[in-house]
Amino acid sequence: METTLRGVGVSHGVAIGEVRHMGTAVLEPPAKQIPAEEAEREQGRARKAVEAVAADLMARGNLAGGEAQAVLEAQAMMAQDPELMSDVERRIAVGSTAERGVYDAFASYRELLAGAGEYLAGRVADLDDVRNRIVARLLGVPMPGVPDSDEPYILVARDLAPADTALLDPTLVLGFVTEEGGPTSHSAILARALGVPAVVALPGAGELAEGTMIAVDGSTGEIFVDPSDDKKARLEAAAAERKAALAASTGPGATADGHKVPLLANIGGPADVAAAVEAGAEGVGLFRTEFLFLDDSKQAPSEEKQVSAYRQVLEAFPEGRVVVRVLDAGADKPLEFLTPSDEPNPALGVRGLRTLLDHPEVLRTQLTALAKAAEGLPVYLEVMAPMVADRTDARAFADACRAAGLRAKFGAMVEIPSAALRARSILQEVEFLSLGTNDLAQYTFAADRQVGAVSRLQDPWQPALLDLVELSAEAAKAEGKSCGVCGEAASDPLLACVLTGLGVTSLSMGAASIPYVRATLAKYTLAQCERAAAAARATDSAEDARSAAQAVLSGE
Repeated sequence: METTLRGVGVSHGVAIGEVRHMGTAVLEPPAKQIPAEEAEREQGRARKAVEAVAADLMARGNLAGGEAQAVLEAQAMMAQDPELMSDVERRIAVGSTAERGVYDAFASYRELLAGAGEYLAGRVADLDDVRNRIVARLLGVPMPGVPDSDEPYILVARDLAPADTALLDPTLVLGFVTEEGGPTSHSAILARALGVPAVVALPGAGELAEGTMIAVDGSTGEIFVDPSDDKKARLEAAAAERKAALAASTGPGATADGHKVPLLANIGGPADVAAAVEAGAEGVGLFRTEFLFLDDSKQAPSEEKQVSAYRQVLEAFPEGRVVVRVLDAGADKPLEFLTPSDEPNPALGVRGLRTLLDHPEVLRTQLTALAKAAEGLPVYLEVMAPMVADRTDARAFADACRAAGLRAKFGAMVEIPSAALRARSILQEVEFLSLGTNDLAQYTFAADRQVGAVSRLQDPWQPALLDLVELSAEAAKAEGKSCGVCGEAASDPLLACVLTGLGVTSLSMGAASIPYVRATLAKYTLAQCERAAAAARATDSAEDARSAAQAVLSGE
């Protein structure tokens, strides 16, 4: 009998196929004692396994490129964390085997993250995956990972580690479903980059039996178990209609009555440029520069290296708009040479612009590199700071940009509720705003963006979040300046219409989402978008907000 389950849809499209489960986690190694004379040998085994796993993660990152590369390089750094390695060696010195020492050291670190209020809980899945890979290598058993199959399937897992998601073969993996995760988790972001339909935060996903036929709607978050032939036909027809609409929609982003809404791409580095250009991106709305800094956690990249990387991106968009976010380090993106290791709540501590103002030489080098990279190019360069809290922050960033001789627009990201509430004040110092809806939701609702248990509060349809978007957009309009959205909210075609109705002036998203958003925007007038936005804000829940907007746009 057909049944319907509901999770959180995070990557558009429909997939129909049989369930295949992710390979099981490595078993807990036995807690046996070793003689003291074997400790040095076991420590050597542990070090070799750690280095091999780190090298494998780096290699996977190089193959995947783009955002996936930055994620996997961060995971490789996690494997080589000197404090973790010291703990492993200490445990071996008092009698643990290499595999048991690794297992227990990682378990201890995992508990520390949980004890910090799970502000870093989004890295627990990554941490577990690193541990499993090291222990598997030491035990000589197969690595955990995607199943072997000659036939296409839908992958089901408790969670997906970046190392697995980054190299999924979309010709075999039709879609995936996870029990954990949220709309802004690494797996969700990488799924959108791959163009694979995905649903996360589905309670009981692990109970779906191997081989069960399911249909996954990555737009609605619905999972249909044992769908009827009629249901399959209707889903496939809807998917075909959507695909035809995408193919027919080209050109700049605009509503049906010609109101322009530039559609930009979120990129992690030069490797993401080709997909953005192919999708028809009108520029870059968020260039995450962290990828350069993850190559070596002990020191910042040279000015020359930065100039080369930035210029590759700027050259790809002649006379287009490229918005660069300066280094956003701290919290879940620690860098050994920048971020303190003993912060009790890193997400609420020294991160983003706060980190850069504490290390002005790093900010100065990056801004100088951007200035040199843009020399002689017709590109419209804009540079923005992450985690701006108030006008003082905005002024400090603008002053640093001017001191570096940067000929560009200076902007501020709105990721903290105070920035939305005082947006007009901030706009006295900078020329544009960019709403990072992922972090803005996290800080508005005190809900970690990586924890599936609070995913409903991470839903960008939450009316309180829409209120903050409207406040920011109205402030920008009053000052005659622009206000874009570069968070994952912009990748939802229906929500893109609502954001347009709220007064947002541009939308930036993963390249794979641009055709969906372009086609949907083109169906409605600006007035319809404004009515949908008003209807959504008049509700009291994310689900009701979506339903209200849908009702307005469908003419109900």
